[in-house]
Amino acid sequence: MSAYGDIKRTVATSALPTTIWTRFSPQNANTGESGTDQFISVHHLTLGMASALPGLLGYLGTVFAKEIEDGLTYPQEGEMEQKTFEAYFFAADVFVGIVGESLPRTASGERVRSGDQAAVQDIDAARGTRTWEECVAGYYYIKPNYPGRSSHICNAGFVVPPVQRKKGYGSLLSQSYVHYAPRLGYQGSVFNLVYVNNVASVRLWEKLGFTKVGRIPRAGRLRTADGQGEEYVDAWVVYKSFY
Repeated sequence: MSAYGDIKRTVATSALPTTIWTRFSPQNANTGESGTDQFISVHHLTLGMASALPGLLGYLGTVFAKEIEDGLTYPQEGEMEQKTFEAYFFAADVFVGIVGESLPRTASGERVRSGDQAAVQDIDAARGTRTWEECVAGYYYIKPNYPGRSSHICNAGFVVPPVQRKKGYGSLLSQSYVHYAPRLGYQGSVFNLVYVNNVASVRLWEKLGFTKVGRIPRAGRLRTADGQGEEYVDAWVVYKSFY
């Protein structure tokens, strides 16, 4: 329940196409090591779709519960039960990134580009024989930030499992968000609470064309980095138009 009451969310009636998001690491001039292709495929899911994939919902819920327990990024606190997670995170549309194993090529042999439609659309096929922990690069929801006459402005929440951090997957997921949100019918995006101490996130959104439209003093009572105490932290409100 938001400050506006229950926000009606329109869920996509069919999944948007799976896409590929890539980054290329050039050859290291110091070591001589060759560059590597890194990519994820991003899959559009609803709660019903995710429920049909054994173990996926449980894994996503466990990772999110730990994120809430850590108290550094999301405003919720306390125990996050699985049903609560599903009701909150899967209220509308969810996108899950799967770590790629072998970057596909075009018919002419060129590397695929970010945003290209993936040859493999099925998330279970992209997973292969790996566990969800091994292959889920991260995931995020997209839903309206406001009700009714302002429901064309969306919001999103991102999670990258600890085992997949510092690999650039957050950047790839964010790029895919800017791709998918307008295709769900949204005209703009707002993030209500980007805590100022999350410098990497602030820089990432600015790089993708988001603008700081306000700063909320003492917006979050977050745990300190050492986990030994709490502190009040300001937050940015950031916005991007899709048209």
